[in-house]
Amino acid sequence: MTNSELLEQAKVAATKAYAPYSQFQVGCALLTTAGNIFTGCNVENASYGLTICAERNTIFHAVANEGSGMKIASLAVIALGQEFPPCGACRQVIAEFAGPEVEVWFLRDGKPFSMTMAELLPASFRL
Repeated sequence: MTNSELLEQAKVAATKAYAPYSQFQVGCALLTTAGNIFTGCNVENASYGLTICAERNTIFHAVANEGSGMKIASLAVIALGQEFPPCGACRQVIAEFAGPEVEVWFLRDGKPFSMTMAELLPASFRL
């Protein structure tokens, strides 16, 4: 799967987002090292702390399907009408399942742009 295809799947997932409060429809698609693709979107809640970001929703879905050994090979995130990389909380969750060399794709100036996990979260928390 190409990075463009992964970004397109993230865009499709974003159209399914439940975002009545922020109006930010975010979608994520990830490719696992096992070759599986998972998608997810953000789901907001009136109690903001209960909202789940698209990236975490997707990762948790992948773990639920592949098990605790799930590893991310590549990840893409798209926010309809916006451009931004994953938030800090999502970066930490991505780092739990991705090595420092894994590319995270998003849009910058309307074009696909990637950063490695080492670039996105240079000092991730580890036990």
